[in-house]
Amino acid sequence: MSTSNNIILDHKEIVHKIRRIAYQIYESNTDEKEVIIAGIDSNGYVLAKKIKSELAKISDINPILCKVTIDKKEPRNAIITSISLEDLNYKSLVLVDDVLNSGTTLIYGVKHFLDIPLKQFKTAVLVNRNHKKYPVKADFKGISLSTSLKEHVTVILEGKNYQVSLQ
Repeated sequence: MSTSNNIILDHKEIVHKIRRIAYQIYESNTDEKEVIIAGIDSNGYVLAKKIKSELAKISDINPILCKVTIDKKEPRNAIITSISLEDLNYKSLVLVDDVLNSGTTLIYGVKHFLDIPLKQFKTAVLVNRNHKKYPVKADFKGISLSTSLKEHVTVILEGKNYQVSLQ
């Protein structure tokens, strides 16, 4: 392992973090029949699929997956969701992303859902960094990291060797 690519979480640890986040979502929604798991494309959506799968295993809640497409370079552009906003009315929603870095993507994602009368709105991330530009927080997080601004967190959630590394 080189010093320029430090593994922060390995496959087993990530699977454990996903399971723990699913349990936290379940604990926050014990009275709900269904919960919308809205993943920010692309890695946030992959993480949302994994959380949905775990939530379905551990509870009788029906988790509904929603893909949220945000232009990360221009987050003020139109946001697209795979479920119509009207179908989210009075539901519990968890917005999921892989890394909370500056908070830009998550805050624009939150803003998109603010005009909908939701029952409950929470956020979940696998990695929470401490360089926020906006006042947004993760309600459920796998790990919190204090890193320098020059360091980059890479999340791999495909295949059989999940990994979070710091470069």
